[in-house]
Amino acid sequence: MRNIVYFDLETQKSAEEVGGWNNIRDMRMSVGVTYSTARGGYHIYGEKEVNDLIEELRRADLVVGFNHQRFDYEVLAGHNPFFDPEQVPTLDLMVDLQKTLNHRLSLDSVATATLGIEKTAEGLQAIRWFREGKLMEIAEYCCYDVKITKLVHEYGARHRQLFFTNRFNQRITVPVDWKLG
Repeated sequence: MRNIVYFDLETQKSAEEVGGWNNIRDMRMSVGVTYSTARGGYHIYGEKEVNDLIEELRRADLVVGFNHQRFDYEVLAGHNPFFDPEQVPTLDLMVDLQKTLNHRLSLDSVATATLGIEKTAEGLQAIRWFREGKLMEIAEYCCYDVKITKLVHEYGARHRQLFFTNRFNQRITVPVDWKLG
């Protein structure tokens, strides 16, 4: 059985605080979460355990996330200059959907239209929680995002399609070619 690792992280700082989106590496991870199909469960990583998180991603048969190639991997590279995302087998659901649609979608828009579930918060809230020392709230939010990512991926792999709602409030079908095993 392949070990698929679903992954998400939250940051300590916003793009505005680090001088823009070109400085993602300076945002620093507050909490990272994985779900491993081999382990059958979640693992929560704090900033001090970032190298353990990177090792789990390196060992995975496939890492699945949503906008993690451009964002989360860059944050990790800010912690460890030896982290090479090119060495990690990756399926970025947002990037894959963008190739088909020629525009970006949010995880929330896909999850809501496909599964009828919504995210519980957003990244800026997680940064506020970090400043307040509420790491458990960040971990719960991040775990939920990982679960949504996993459910979206599994749905797409089983049904060969996902849905999103466009700006005219129309439910649109998007074909996908994802595998689970």
